Amino acid sequence: MTDELSPERVRTETVRLVVNGEAHHLRVDTRATLLDTLRERLGLTGAKKGCDHGECGTCTVLVNGRRVYACLTLTVTLDDAEVTTVEGLAAGDGPHPLQRAFVERDAVACGYCVPGQLCAAVAVLAEARAGVPSAVTADLAARPVLGLDEIRERMSGNLCRCGCYDRMAAAIAEAAR
Repeated sequence: MTDELSPERVRTETVRLVVNGEAHHLRVDTRATLLDTLRERLGLTGAKKGCDHGECGTCTVLVNGRRVYACLTLTVTLDDAEVTTVEGLAAGDGPHPLQRAFVERDAVACGYCVPGQLCAAVAVLAEARAGVPSAVTADLAARPVLGLDEIRERMSGNLCRCGCYDRMAAAIAEAAR
């Protein structure tokens, strides 16, 4: 009798991912999460494992421009997807405008949640530019205005144990300008 997790019972699939602009062809266990693939197979440790249940947001990355919790996303579901991690946000030699704003606004305490916060914030700015409303958008027919209430609502899926929310919201508002 073979064990359920014995090597001969493990299913694998080959996926193609473009991660931070670089193409990868990977043979992955069908149960592997994107977070584990990024950290263990590709050496990208920016996205953190916090709760491992999609409750804290420390593992937030962008998949095809939309934010996802990498701890809940199976790698095999992402064939031909474009993934951006915090390591891929900066363009050229300088930091991303949000990274710069987080530093200038002192929006980082311990830093553990920051990679997920930054990826989520990039998505927040893109959603607002695209006219996607949130639960607090006053006029659903108008383009959302990224005030602090709007930013806080849109970032509510990302937790910070150090409580830097006000400084993060201010940094996102600054970057939005």
